Amino acid sequence: MRLATRLCGALAALAFAASAQAQVVERPIPEGPVAIDSGRLAGKVLDSGVRAWFGVPFAAPPVRELRWRPPAPVKPWAGVFNADRFAPECPQGLRAHNINHYFGEEATSEDCLYLNIWAPPQKAEKLPVMVWIYGGGFSGGSASMANYAGESLARKGVVYVSLAYRLGALGFMAHPTLSAEQGHSGDYGLMDQLAALQWIQRNIARFGGDPGNVTIMGQSAGAMSVSDLQASPMGKGLFHRAVGMSGSQLAPSAFGSLGDLAQGEASGLALQKALGVGSLAEMRDLPSDRILQTARQLPGQAFAPIVDGHVLPDKPAALFAKGQQNDVPILIGFTHDEVFSAIGRPRTLADYRAEAARSYGDQAQAFLKLYPAKTDAQVRAVATEAGRDSSVGLAQWSWARGQGSGKAPAYVFLFSRVHPYAPGITFADHDPATIGAYHTGDVPYWLQTQDALNLFRQTRVWTPYDRQLAEQMSNALVAFARTGDPNGGGLVWPRYEPRGEKLVEFGDSVAVRAWPNRDRLGFFAAHPAQSGGPAAPAANRARD
Repeated sequence: MRLATRLCGALAALAFAASAQAQVVERPIPEGPVAIDSGRLAGKVLDSGVRAWFGVPFAAPPVRELRWRPPAPVKPWAGVFNADRFAPECPQGLRAHNINHYFGEEATSEDCLYLNIWAPPQKAEKLPVMVWIYGGGFSGGSASMANYAGESLARKGVVYVSLAYRLGALGFMAHPTLSAEQGHSGDYGLMDQLAALQWIQRNIARFGGDPGNVTIMGQSAGAMSVSDLQASPMGKGLFHRAVGMSGSQLAPSAFGSLGDLAQGEASGLALQKALGVGSLAEMRDLPSDRILQTARQLPGQAFAPIVDGHVLPDKPAALFAKGQQNDVPILIGFTHDEVFSAIGRPRTLADYRAEAARSYGDQAQAFLKLYPAKTDAQVRAVATEAGRDSSVGLAQWSWARGQGSGKAPAYVFLFSRVHPYAPGITFADHDPATIGAYHTGDVPYWLQTQDALNLFRQTRVWTPYDRQLAEQMSNALVAFARTGDPNGGGLVWPRYEPRGEKLVEFGDSVAVRAWPNRDRLGFFAAHPAQSGGPAAPAANRARD
């Protein structure tokens, strides 16, 4: 089975590379191929009239000797590269077919450093550029996932780009030998994102985009990436606005803390030992599926961004505190019922009090005064609230407050709309009756990709209000990309101020309100949880 998987991935990658060059584009763009810095590129016209270029290489394939190295330049090509189909996604564990966010199987290959571009039907110049960075816990995700498509936003007059980056141990492994080779190691996935943004600076004007007006956007691990890029000195000048949905790396929580280079190198050595090889050179010769499977089985080892001394010279919170971040306007927020801490798991009063003791030790009673529950019936709602505030809520609050060290504004949202599920629909990872406004549930509204959730079976019965809400949210997002301010079209969205801490709630109505539990968030900043995992049980979360 493992050999068959590798063969399928390799054959898919070879087929993509060969057919992208050789096959004729069915609906070519009338103005013909675009000349970019690596050669001529042909796109296609979608049924909506939107012009698209899919599977555009922005870096050399990170394979063989280029595995665990910073992204290298693309080798120029002769003739015309037909960018009319999506490239393979980076190696990762594949998804079951009966989960909430299933958008179909994709080919997988280490040769995955490609991006996709959607542009308005009519050729134009100096359009805002919106760049999507996918989530997935730094271990999964795809630039071609239907939920992240750019067709709807492109029709509103922007150039939309989705980029790929390496994942898991292939994208974030540090190792002493790598550090000796390169002067640093780890964070290759972040370097991929930076390479794509550099490509955009060099080439996006050829597609009608303005390299002087680039907005980076992401959700979950994508939002954490956005906060890292805002903190990184290597991001300077590559973007001018930032959007982060449900995640940042500015807080001591599951959605915040980073290890250092020494910790990253220790994880790399642990992986080498588990693989049973004697050197990094031997690790580079191993198949990617074996590396990722072994890495997933290592207890207590995470392969995600670290303070590597290169992309991130310090923790993002420290860089923000010193005013060293890229000072750009930000639009950030979270959903009402997402939970990524152990305190959100209990469903009985006894379990809730026991978890409070495990997580907060001698501060447990202080915690229980802030989030009291007196009966089993009260526990789910209270625990969910505490689990949200102590993880994603704290991450976004820390980002908003950190933004105050600069001059650029912050705008904050809360998404509380519960999806209108189709009657009788079930999922392996998601209970429609209790999930609430879940992690990633806002994305199809921001990007107007709601129909992606009905691709293979009807899971939602979208109402006129849901369509209207998506229109309002996506219009605000585009307005922010144009000007750095989401206001307009009747929406009143105040700037975040530390004293008032107002945000806009997108729910069954749209209204300005105070940040929920703003007076309690300082407790979690001062007392990070002492134990417990980073996420709630599978039944209470959705994979982004």
